[in-house]
Amino acid sequence: MKAGSIRMGVDIGGTFTDVVLEKAGEQHSVKVLTTYAAPENAIIDGMHKVCTKAGVAPSEIEQIIHGTTLATNALIERRGAKTALITTEGFRDVIEMRTESRFEQYDLNLNLPDPLLPRQMRFTVPGRVNAKGEILAELERADVEALVERIAEAGFESVAVGLIHSYLNPKHELLVREVLAEKLPDISVSMSSEVSPQMREYERFNTVVANAYIKPLMASYLGRLEDRLRGEGVQCRIFLMHSGGGIISIQNAAEFPVRLVESGPAGGAVFAAHIAARYGLEKVLSFDMGGTTAKICLIKNQTPKTSRVFEVARTYRFKKGSGMPISIPVIDMVEIGAGGGSLAHVDGMQQIRVGPESAGSEPGPACYGRGGKRPGVTDADLVLGKLDPDNFAGGSITLHLDSSEAALTAHVGDTLDMDAVEAAFGVAEVVDENMANAARVHAVENGEDLSEYTMIAFGGAAPLHAGRLCEKLGVERLLVPPGAGVGSAIGFLRAPFSFEANRSVYVKLSDFDADKIKHILSELKSEATGFVRTCDEVSPILSEFKVYMRYTGQGWEIPINLTESQAMNPDAATFEARFEEDYTKLFGRPVAGMDIEITVWSVNATTPPEQVTQIAGTDGSATVTLNGTRKLFDASSGCYLDAHVIDRTTMETGQRASGPAALTEPETTIIVPASRDAIRQPDGCIDMVKKRAAQ
Repeated sequence: MKAGSIRMGVDIGGTFTDVVLEKAGEQHSVKVLTTYAAPENAIIDGMHKVCTKAGVAPSEIEQIIHGTTLATNALIERRGAKTALITTEGFRDVIEMRTESRFEQYDLNLNLPDPLLPRQMRFTVPGRVNAKGEILAELERADVEALVERIAEAGFESVAVGLIHSYLNPKHELLVREVLAEKLPDISVSMSSEVSPQMREYERFNTVVANAYIKPLMASYLGRLEDRLRGEGVQCRIFLMHSGGGIISIQNAAEFPVRLVESGPAGGAVFAAHIAARYGLEKVLSFDMGGTTAKICLIKNQTPKTSRVFEVARTYRFKKGSGMPISIPVIDMVEIGAGGGSLAHVDGMQQIRVGPESAGSEPGPACYGRGGKRPGVTDADLVLGKLDPDNFAGGSITLHLDSSEAALTAHVGDTLDMDAVEAAFGVAEVVDENMANAARVHAVENGEDLSEYTMIAFGGAAPLHAGRLCEKLGVERLLVPPGAGVGSAIGFLRAPFSFEANRSVYVKLSDFDADKIKHILSELKSEATGFVRTCDEVSPILSEFKVYMRYTGQGWEIPINLTESQAMNPDAATFEARFEEDYTKLFGRPVAGMDIEITVWSVNATTPPEQVTQIAGTDGSATVTLNGTRKLFDASSGCYLDAHVIDRTTMETGQRASGPAALTEPETTIIVPASRDAIRQPDGCIDMVKKRAAQ
């Protein structure tokens, strides 16, 4: 986009829809409550409000980038289309049998999520392709036609096609699609060889089923959104944030909606990576807490950690393997049900529990005064003095302190013999410890020490809790950037156009064929570049190459990054050296005398990242203008303290606020614990550091 263009980022969350308008380097933002029945209504409402703020007409917007939790919520809440799965004979029950892995080895009552499709919605066809892509038994057209007639009679809206080893040879899947297009031209079809062309049939089948399950819903929503925006005079192109941290066209998003499953959180990670680049930070912990969930991501060298498999709808918090695996490129993060709207209760063991159930925006926490009777995290924050009841969400919502106290007393205090303040303290500490524990687990799994990291916090609720989280994790420094309350939406505007293409082709280094490997990577590069060109016809496109390698006999691979020269001039010795280098970093030493194999090849095509200007920080010695004081509960000391109230917009570069303090702004409030000081940096970031020792 040309300099000075008008762009809009929109993030639909579980509670709020965030809208950010960028004009001539200035940002204007609003938060409006998400409208579940028709999410596009909140977007239109927010667009008009932010355009009024910026003094522009909707018709002047030149680009819209959108991210949403709708796809994730549809999978979690099972609100998708009536979907059929067509698979190979003998593999009908793969998505129900899962793998033999048990995440709780000795639990005889494991509660696993049910498959998206019950057995009566899963159908099989003959024909068989082997693990080398060779056809062992042909699939006859008559067999497919007979099955399609049964699907037509049952009234399915969408069909997932997942045949064994189709990632190597999609001939049979193409035949099934051809017959479906001929017999049922209006039905939605998803093929595993296109959605997730990777080995491991459980993950691949589950991914194509998820794509088919949400495809009609997302296509309908995106179509309605486009029509509504056109009706408001908006003629620009609309793009979607995908889970891998890049932007794709609305047409590709409608075809592969499963790639949108983590689109909102991905925008937040991109936002944090952009801040990290400005400050030259090599190790960053991204903390995004909104109304429904909290997301934690490790960012090294200004690049978020990525993965090719993640889980949704986990039945056991923190337990890998307890959810529904989706095999697509994704920014790797931990997501837990801990947001401002997460509801608190007392369990059978007389312990306070928070989430994952959320009050959302309808009716919302008790303090919203919209009919909610159960206490949420926002109710606890209000009672503890973290929120101003007359200035929440820019003054658009008045909070009711008496409703919060009544809800906390009724659902927590009466059971545990606590008053409202003790109950609120308990709820806040539980939710903070849940998030701290999730961060610790994620760090240990990746071999990282969080004391070496800087936290970057954003999302409407994160600045309220990030200071306490740093105390719990031993993190020395916290950055809260401008626009933190709408961070993911800002991240959409910082993201490049990108698409990652991957494919499973099994190759042993002992059978290394340089020409074959160059051909695979060249094809993937062309495929990924083609997707990016549908979004951006002029920008240069960079290619990032990655292969997944393991020792022969191991169950899982590790990702190995290659330069373009290494990828386009493949050499077995180079591949081996790169693998052993990364394997040693993870596990301490290589394994001598074992062959190495490659299972997955990946190429990510991306436009160049946005250039950033390095920030020369200040240590903060100037005094800050105070706006009075208010009682703020300090968790470390366990009592209320007199806290300074400061309007963040009036803080000037180099000014230091000593905790306890509340830095207020329209979209959120930054709580500075008594152990910390907050410094306003030149770019507007609030830099929270441990309090200086008395001289």
